[in-house]
Order: sequence, then structure tokens, then C-alpha cells
Amino acid sequence: MKTKNNIQEEAGVALDKAVHGTAAMSVGSGKTRVGLKHMERQLKIAPEATFLVVAPKKSIFRSWIEESEATGLTHLLTRITFTTYLSLLKQSQNYRATYFDEGHSLLPSHDPWLKTYKGIRIGLTGTPPKFLNSSRGKIFSRYIPVVYTYLTDDAVADKILNKYNIIVHRLQLSKAKTIMAGKPPRQWLTSEENSYEYWTNRVNNAVGIKERQIMSILRMKALMDFPTKEKYAKKLMDMMMYKTIIFANTQQQAEKFGVPTYHSKNPDSEENLEEFKKGRIDFLACVLQLNEGINIPDLKCGIIMHSYGNERKASQRINNTCPL
Repeated sequence: MKTKNNIQEEAGVALDKAVHGTAAMSVGSGKTRVGLKHMERQLKIAPEATFLVVAPKKSIFRSWIEESEATGLTHLLTRITFTTYLSLLKQSQNYRATYFDEGHSLLPSHDPWLKTYKGIRIGLTGTPPKFLNSSRGKIFSRYIPVVYTYLTDDAVADKILNKYNIIVHRLQLSKAKTIMAGKPPRQWLTSEENSYEYWTNRVNNAVGIKERQIMSILRMKALMDFPTKEKYAKKLMDMMMYKTIIFANTQQQAEKFGVPTYHSKNPDSEENLEEFKKGRIDFLACVLQLNEGINIPDLKCGIIMHSYGNERKASQRINNTCPL
């Protein structure tokens, strides 16, 4: 059975040996710490070194700061520049090493920066691209290929993550005509059942893969805000007697549950997240924004309003409920 220290040391050795590569590590195994320790080793080699950390959103930067405080590596912060993937092309290339947090977020549009960057490239992610022949998969494998892997199942076996059960609740959709369909000026009321049947027929009758994909996405969007799902989620919440996170589809939906929320339009989001992490509140409703880069201690239950056909998004939401 491996400890977190064992895993982090193994990942560090693999990254040092490869120079350019990704540590694909389960949530809770210490990806950020691996990145910071890699920086520390680089600083010993080049005392004047500076580093670039790239993340999908600014909220992830805080995890690097908190981890540096927890590990006594705060001196690294003066050497780090934080940026998002959206702003990567604007960044200087005069960094000894660049750390791609949630490295699966690399896009083909980043290629001009990557192909001229001469420094060390380090990827950190729990969900590397599944299809390496896709556009994202190709750029990922070209610049930061996986050189170390520690999967969620490994983390569960080593008791770094909790064992978990996934329960899929099948719902009886309402026949009441409460769903607004159509667009102005031609709109009408329909039921959840009829809406689902309509979009399923559109999917089944689609011509070609692209049309089928489009119809599947439209059906998914139609299902997101069904009142039956929201009522059932509230019923589940009433049954919970321990720390629970609710992954809503929209900010408006998150606010409907009557519990503290975390989303970009709530000025109290950061305070609510800290209170939730510290166990001072038992429920938090959030949106996709919280999928990446955030671990919640002692979380016992996650209510996922929509699991998505996107395996990575579903995996992130599930894995966020697993850390011990």
C-alpha cells in the first residue's frame, strides 16, 4: 500500500527523468504538491529561476498558495507568475519551467506559444484526454505526454480516497404542462414527458453523426432544468445528515436549493467555500466552476443534477466527493 509521500516521490522522479511530461494523478493524491516540489528542485539547480503556472480559472491559483503555506514553500511564490489558459499566448517565455494545471485544458490554439517555448513543460491532471487522436489529445501528447499515472482506483485501494457508491435515481417525469417550449412569438406549454419524448425522437431520427450529436446536446439542455429533478434533489437533501455538495446546472438553479452557494455572481462564494471546507456549514450548492482544482475534506455525499455525456466532467464531479 502506497502513501501520499510514496506517490508524490514517484511522480517527481518520473517528471525529472522525462523533463517534459504529465503526472496523471487522482484527486487527493497531491498534484499541486508535486508541482511545488519540482519547482524547489529546479530552484536548487538554477537559483534565479522563475516559473509559470497555467490553470483553467483563477480560483485554482489559491490551491497553489495554500499548498505552499502547508509545505513551507512560500518562498516559491515570489518566483511564480499565475495565468489562465485563455491568457497563455500573452505570456513571456522566459520561465525555466511552466506548469499546466489541469493540463487536459490545452487547446490547439496554444500551439504557437508551446512550439517556441524552450523551458521545461510539466502537466498535472487527474483526467488526461481519453482520445489521443482528437485535437486536444494530439496537442497534449505532443507537448506534455503522460509519464506517470496514479488512477482513482489505485487511490481507493491505497485508502487515499474513500470507497464510494454511485446511485443513479430514475425519475418519473411529470405529465403536467409546465414547461415552456418554442420561441417568441410562437410558444406553448408542454410536459417534461412530452419534451423528453420529442427530443429523443429528434435524436433517433437524426441523419449523420454530427446531427445526432447536436440533437443529443439539445436534449441534454432541455432535461437540465426539469422541475421534477429539482424537487427530487431537495428531497434527497432533506434526507442527508452529513456534509453534502450539490452540483447544479446553472447559477439560478443553485440558488433554488436554499443553501449557501458558490458561483461567479455570488460575492460570498469564497467565504461560503471556506466555511464548507472547515465543516461550519453542511450544504453547498455550486456549478461547473467548482469541478476543477478544489478538494473538500470530509465530504460524504454529492448530488449531481446532471452527469453529462462528457466523461471528464462527470469524473471530476464524482472524484470531488471522494477525498478522505
